[in-house]
Amino acid sequence: MLHVVHHADYMAPRPERGTFKFDKYYLVMEELRASGAAMTEHAPEPAPREWLEAVHDPHYVEEVFTVSVPREKERRIGFPVTERIRDRVRHTNGGTWLAAHLAMEHGYAANSAAGSHHALANTGAGYCVFNDLAVASNRLIAEGSARRILIVDLDVHQGDGTASLTALRDDIFTLSLHAEKNFPVRKARSNCDVPLPDGLDDHGYMEALEAHLPAIMDTFAPDLVLYQAGVDPHVNDKLGRLALSDEGLERRDRFVVREARRRGLPVASALGGGYGEDQREVARRHARSMLAMASENANFANGLPMKRHG
Repeated sequence: MLHVVHHADYMAPRPERGTFKFDKYYLVMEELRASGAAMTEHAPEPAPREWLEAVHDPHYVEEVFTVSVPREKERRIGFPVTERIRDRVRHTNGGTWLAAHLAMEHGYAANSAAGSHHALANTGAGYCVFNDLAVASNRLIAEGSARRILIVDLDVHQGDGTASLTALRDDIFTLSLHAEKNFPVRKARSNCDVPLPDGLDDHGYMEALEAHLPAIMDTFAPDLVLYQAGVDPHVNDKLGRLALSDEGLERRDRFVVREARRRGLPVASALGGGYGEDQREVARRHARSMLAMASENANFANGLPMKRHG
């Protein structure tokens, strides 16, 4: 069973400026619904303002809420912040928090959007307005639902915003595997960065992932994994520089879930990046990713108990 978080506001209309395409979000859900897989959809509430202000500069949050983000920040984000975009990002941030709670109950759950890992304290960047990974992590720990969270970022771009926003915390660990020469030009410092060479294939990628993820899970000992599951390491991705095949992406996703679940850890994934002229094909990659992770999780349905914290 795939438990997936989705809301109608995820599908904001394309703003009049910028190049980002929002239509993949409804295409992902079309692909999931057409797959015939067992699935339950869950609608999130919008993230309360205080959750966002606990991570982001309150002045920047005010700019987003009042739709008054300066033009220079909008250029950095990649599109103007309209009322629909404001409502969208509040729901996507609430969606990652909800996916985490569903994962604690079912082992794995997915947010069908978000993974906005470039957003910084006082500005958005790289198609990201608020950083749902940092916001959800902070909230989950503050409310006592988790004590230590591992953020696994396997998007082709480094999770610079997440690394920056959580840099001073010892209860959040950030792991980023990314194309070394890709955006952002100036990288932040994650707890563990694994820069990868252009053109790296399935074998080389899995070697790198296997060399780092299990050891980090054992030494950091999280009780929840938030997984930025971008599909832009795919060989045909418009903005990627790596060369993973469809099979390679599935091996990656199953490995993350398997390593977490065999340790009794719940995994909540966020959609992350995926770009191309054929939006339907990009949506298929995202849908296959979530379905593969739900399938892997099913192998542990009657296995190790998940760690719980009241």
